[in-house]
This record gives sequence, C-alpha cells and structure tokens, in this order.
Amino acid sequence: MWISQELPLGYIFGQVRGKKELTFFSHRSSPASAAWSRIATGDIKRFTTACTRCAKARGDNKKNDLSEKKLTRHFVDHRTVKLLAGSGGKGVCAFHSEPRKEWGGPDGGNGGDGGDVIIKVNRLVKSLAQVLPVYKGEDGQPGGNKNCYGRNGSPTYIFVPLGTVVKEQGKAVADLAEHNQEYLAVFGGAGGKGNRFFLSNENRAPMTATPGTMGQERVLQLELRTMAHAGLVGFPNAGKSSLLRAISNARPAVAAYPFTTLNPHVGIVTYRDHEQVAVADIPGIIRGAHLNQGLGISFLRHIDRCRFLLFVLDLSAAEPWTQLQHLRYELEQYEPGLSHRPHAIVANKMDLPEAHGKLETLRSHVTQRVIPLSALTGQNTEELILHLRELYDGYLQGEGSGEDKTTRW
Repeated sequence: MWISQELPLGYIFGQVRGKKELTFFSHRSSPASAAWSRIATGDIKRFTTACTRCAKARGDNKKNDLSEKKLTRHFVDHRTVKLLAGSGGKGVCAFHSEPRKEWGGPDGGNGGDGGDVIIKVNRLVKSLAQVLPVYKGEDGQPGGNKNCYGRNGSPTYIFVPLGTVVKEQGKAVADLAEHNQEYLAVFGGAGGKGNRFFLSNENRAPMTATPGTMGQERVLQLELRTMAHAGLVGFPNAGKSSLLRAISNARPAVAAYPFTTLNPHVGIVTYRDHEQVAVADIPGIIRGAHLNQGLGISFLRHIDRCRFLLFVLDLSAAEPWTQLQHLRYELEQYEPGLSHRPHAIVANKMDLPEAHGKLETLRSHVTQRVIPLSALTGQNTEELILHLRELYDGYLQGEGSGEDKTTRW
C-alpha cells in the first residue's frame, strides 16, 4: 500500500480493538491525521491508496477487427483423412500377495479397449476446412493387479456438415444427411487378457498375459453433396470474387492486377424473411478444363455440387458471348446435362465505356435473360439478388419431386 508523501512519517498503523476502530499513534496532530481517522472508522468510503503511476492503463475494450488473411479463409468441400483407432491396453501377469495366504492365485486384470473414431454430423459446421488429415484414437490403459481392468479409450469425434458423403476407394460407404447422425469409421483394438483370465482347473498358476490388439486403420474421402446453392462460373479475371464481395459478407482476395482464385469461397446472401442462400466463388476454369488442364477437374467438381449456376461474363473481352459457349462446352464434356441446370447470365464490368455496346451484341446472341451489373461499383446488384431468390425458390419446389434433398444453409 502506498502512503502519500504529504503525510508525516510519524504516522503508523495501530491495532484493531474490540470496536474495530483503527487508531493512529502520532507525535503531533494535523488535518491529515483526522482524515486517516475518518477513513479507518468508515466515514469515508471508496477510498484507494493505489498510486496512479502503478495503475494499469485501461484502454478501450473494443474487439480488434479481423485481418484480411483471416477473412479470406476458403471453403473446403472435399478432404482425404487417415483414421487410426486406438490400440487395446496390455494384460498384466500378477499374483495375489497377502500375509498368511501363501497361495493367493493370479489376479492380473485385462487391458482396456482402444477408442473408436466416429464421424458425426453437426448442422453448425458448414465446411470441411476444420477436418484434419490424420486422426488417432485414444489407446486403452493396461490392466493392473488385484483384478483391476484398464480404462477404455475415449472415442474421437470428427464433426462434418450436413450432406457429407463418406467414400473409400471411390465407393460411397455412408451418406450423412441427418443432424447428429454418426458413422463408426474405425473400431478400437481389443484389450489384452491378464493371467487371471487363463485360470483353470488344469492350470492354477498361469503365467500368460496377452497384449492388446492394434486398432483399425482406414483412409476415407469426405465430400459434400451440396457445396452451395449457387455457383459463380466464369473464366479467370471475370470478376467473380468481386461480385461475391458485393452481394455477401464474404471477403475473397481481390486486387487491381490479374490473378485467379485457387480455392472456392462461399458467401451467404440473407433476405428480409431470414432465408439464406449460399453462393460459391468457383475458381476460374480455362479451355480444356475437362481434360484436367489447369486443375480443371478439381474446379469442375465444385460446380457439380451447386444446385444452380451463375455464368459471369467479362464485358471487357473482345467477344464476351463466346465465353458462354466455351463454358457450356466444358461443363457438358465433364458431365452431360450440367450446363442445363437452372442458371442466369451475368454481364460484369458495366462500368467500362465499351460495355454498353457489347451488352446489346450479347443479348442478340443469347435467348436467356442477361443481368448487367458492375461488381466494382455495385451497380444493379439488386436485380441479381432478386433473381437469385427466384432460382432458390424454384429449387425449393423441387423438394417434393424427390430428385434431391433440399439443403438449407
């Protein structure tokens, strides 16, 4: 406790008497001594003697804004994991020891079973980004003397989103479509047997104890049946990432120089009735993508997991209508009928001077509806959001047809 320099050094604390009053002994009296007496007797409350120079600086409790690196975490819709279940604990060879009991007999306990690895659905999880490449179950504890059994290993849970398909060597082994649904991927090893287990009439003093067995080992592929409701499809530098930033709270990386996105990002478009539509920024595909040129097969697989498509065309190109023809060709070569899913045509970069003339030429080459907008300035993005809701409502109407189960975000 700090004492102000204004007080004489002759003041010291006394002892607390029966009336709980703190007395001071001094060789003289002053106004300061009277103040100390009032503090001790409780007349002055909420008084502190802490020095302001030693006090902790109190700053604003406002949370720091997330960095751009943390905001640009990409969406993961497939993952390969190696699962190792826990091994069983070993059995123990022991004999009972007690005074005046020479032949106590075997009392070695069995080991505990290894922990399983379980894949469990959690509707709060939206991506496989948190799934680790390797999971190891907990091993069982060894047994003990006095017929004590070892503790079993606790199960290890892997939480995945709704609609996760578990595959092994390309074949589906489980379809997780319900909340809290579990799939026992690998079994834990059985615990070893202690020498008490081998006690028989023929062998009254067994010396045998077995170790625990190894846990099961598997390599599985986890894939999401539905990555997002809508997918932005286009060539590199068409403005898909900028468009996703304009219509949702997602923050994929954008820059003033040409580059392409390598990992998909998913943004959520929220409407007034609290309905949510997931939109995925698919990495740009190139010509020959169906032949796996430029990681084309990986990018086309993302498109296959979207329920309806948004073709994003770059109006700064010489002939933007040819981009639509090439995109449809790549989708059809990858999977027939993929380009015929419900879709919309988005003409981006309307802020450029030459865009208006190319827009009229584009409309003359296609029969579908064309939505002109500028992702940079936000021009006419409301029309795209409303049309996106129309596509989503049509997707919900297909729930009763039984073709595919509706996925709500």
